[in-house]
Amino acid sequence: MSPADIVQKLWNYCNVLRDDGMSYGDYVEQLTYLLFLKMADERNRPPYNQPSPIPQKYNWQSLLKKDGDELFEHYRNTLRNLGKEKGLLGLIFMKSQNKFQDPAKLRRLIVDLIDNENWSVMSADVKGDAYEGLLEKNAQDTKSGAGQYFTPRPLIRAMVDVIDPKPNETICDPACGTGGFILAAHDYIVNQNKNMTKTVKRDLKEKTFKGWELVQSTARLCAMNLMLHGIGSDKNLPILVSDSLAADPGVRFNVVLTNPPFGKKSSTTIVNGKGQISKEKDIIEREDFWSTTSNKQLNFVQHVKTLLKQNGRAGIVVPDNVLFEGGAGENIRRKLLNECEVHTLLRLPTGLFYAQGVKANVLFFDRKPASIFFGSKIKALRIPKTCPILVFLLRK
Repeated sequence: MSPADIVQKLWNYCNVLRDDGMSYGDYVEQLTYLLFLKMADERNRPPYNQPSPIPQKYNWQSLLKKDGDELFEHYRNTLRNLGKEKGLLGLIFMKSQNKFQDPAKLRRLIVDLIDNENWSVMSADVKGDAYEGLLEKNAQDTKSGAGQYFTPRPLIRAMVDVIDPKPNETICDPACGTGGFILAAHDYIVNQNKNMTKTVKRDLKEKTFKGWELVQSTARLCAMNLMLHGIGSDKNLPILVSDSLAADPGVRFNVVLTNPPFGKKSSTTIVNGKGQISKEKDIIEREDFWSTTSNKQLNFVQHVKTLLKQNGRAGIVVPDNVLFEGGAGENIRRKLLNECEVHTLLRLPTGLFYAQGVKANVLFFDRKPASIFFGSKIKALRIPKTCPILVFLLRK
């Protein structure tokens, strides 16, 4: 069965579950749990014979043996107990809950859809593409909120093409969502370097990528997505569930690719001793930042600058206010132009991120001395006609 056929089969079943009250996001999340259990079971058998990280009483076979209310209760206990484990297992199952309403529908998903496929014999591309296909269908089908974690894949591929990542370079996404930039950068390196040694391939899998994601449920989807593509391991988790803006992580990368969340300036509600309520802007104060501001997008621009090694390359999606805001925004733009080579700006079509009226851009810059700032080169972008983009130089 082709990836497209698998996606369509799983998508059709999602339509059945919608009638039962399950949202699309919940459906993909439940798939994440069940696919992980199924693949752990496959790898525990010949020809792999790998030790399973899943305790026997909560493994895939234990689910297959149960039905009805007994299956429901066992599935609930499985999710709760696996969420207490460490490593990739704990990350995927942390705070997990059974969202099914009908035991018969859960049984059908387990037996008729997932168990019928041997996911381990599929190539990483096949099973990863199937999973990515479901995420993309969600973004197309549910515009409300979809852009919070899903960046259109043609745009991701174009940004990766401009950055041109190489083997042995370290690559970071400080707002990684479901891992789109990490996956695209991985595929680009593999496709452009057919003769990599085993050591380089192992490093690409275990040491190249690092992502941060604030939302636990989205990080769970990312972890599963990366696992299906063969990225990361139990000993080398490629993503962290935390607020990447909270502090300088202390590590630097050759490449940063990211689409940080758009949104209004956040605020914190404060109740004083007299019971009076006031709101205070959530201002990020860091010694490595050029300006102190509550503007999330401006803070991400500064954060990306910090994350880059000398001569490192960055591509970041930003809203128009980053380009034209005064005050802190003006100071940050001036500093960025002075300390980095800001060589390309992409103006994106309005509404690309499923929000009417939101104008977005992609800013590309390298962390290089200001003396060579205008020695830039603009690479051609291979963008489908359905995703027109205007490219021009950003001048002082």
